Amino acid sequence: MNTQFTWLHIGLGSFHRAHQAWYLHRLRVSGDSRWHIAAGNIRNDAEHVVQALAEQRGRYVLETVSPEGEREYEEIASIQKLLPWQAGLQPLIDEGANPQTKVIAFTVTEGGYYLNTQHRLETSNADLQADLQGGCKTIYGTITRILEKRIADDAGPLTLLNCDNVRHNGERFHDGLVEFLQLTGKQQVIDWLAVNATCPNTMVDRITPRPAADLAPRIKAQTGIDDKAPVMGETFIQWVVEDNFRAERPALETVGVEMVASVIPYEEAKIRILNASHSCIAWAGTLLGQQYIHESTLTDAIYAIADRYVSEDVIPCLGDNGIDLATYRDVVLKRFTNPYIQDTNQRVAADGFSKIPAMIAPTLQECYQRGVRPQATAMLPALFFVFMQQWHKGALPYQYQDGILDEAAVHAMFISPDPIARYAADKALFGELAESADFQALLREQIAAVYALTQQEALCI
Repeated sequence: MNTQFTWLHIGLGSFHRAHQAWYLHRLRVSGDSRWHIAAGNIRNDAEHVVQALAEQRGRYVLETVSPEGEREYEEIASIQKLLPWQAGLQPLIDEGANPQTKVIAFTVTEGGYYLNTQHRLETSNADLQADLQGGCKTIYGTITRILEKRIADDAGPLTLLNCDNVRHNGERFHDGLVEFLQLTGKQQVIDWLAVNATCPNTMVDRITPRPAADLAPRIKAQTGIDDKAPVMGETFIQWVVEDNFRAERPALETVGVEMVASVIPYEEAKIRILNASHSCIAWAGTLLGQQYIHESTLTDAIYAIADRYVSEDVIPCLGDNGIDLATYRDVVLKRFTNPYIQDTNQRVAADGFSKIPAMIAPTLQECYQRGVRPQATAMLPALFFVFMQQWHKGALPYQYQDGILDEAAVHAMFISPDPIARYAADKALFGELAESADFQALLREQIAAVYALTQQEALCI
């Protein structure tokens, strides 16, 4: 008889269902049915999806669409168990502590790790404070509860797998968890973790917008399935995982996952080329009054900003890292032109205050270290400055979402005598460059270029 293993996934959002769940489904389709997913949420804000999936026995339809408009439909059946949310998260904790569970993976978004720019826990956060008192509102409190029960039940080793878009995501989660355990005095759990668990780094990629209103009717028309929890994504998909699992793992390499010794080259390429230019396009497009990523990418002036940024600064910084970076750049920008995804500038423009230090500042700093003035890269924080200026004026066409936005500080910056000087001197954003007179001068030049661009494009519209 086949031994059965559970992959517990925390964070049952669209991305998980279009990405990790798809790979596990492909594994089952190939004939390997040893693994299934059990899934649930830490927060009580998406239970309608969990309920809909429970009624559909975990099954749902994934629609993928290429830049050319080719649509494909697949019913995904890898999620075999739905864990309803309840206060105290007992169903989730019990599943995590089950000896059959060998991998606990999670997608709780970038902001869900509560890390400051020094990669330390932001302990002033209310949810984190609650968990330091024994709650389970965050990934740290939840995993701690699971591990304590796992230790008590002698349930054996496992792998903790971060599937979020965070640089060095496994290490960052591990260090955050250990810091959390230290603050709560749980030395026993720290000791157990060191021997019985690993936290491999991963790199995930598939553009997955929020499901549009016309998705379910289109699926019904194409497949006959009346799906209450459908998802859609682009055709492109990638998953790179460090092959460092403590316990059993699914044979992911048989379904296209790249199992590697280190994800760092892939991660750097993705974060700097894809994620940073994606945000740049969203900020620029918003300033030009555009709603969707594809229309912004297809605007020549915006495309040129993204292309120059990658070509002139990122590729020389990354050097020969084993990846064909020029081809990767072209593939990425082509993906962004997909009109069928209907990905919004609003979604991609979010969390700028986390993205600049994580995704953009390293290239700025490395250019200066190489003796090169990063003109192309400086356009990105310049765009964000003008974008936030519009926010300050109440002139953005949508609600800006940012997990670490300090509203009072941003308003104070824009009413100060020299907002650009204040912005350039922000160490949390720019690190050591905050003290550079040349960097401030460069930002001034590029912010002026953004104003010129928005005026010029407005005349063309």
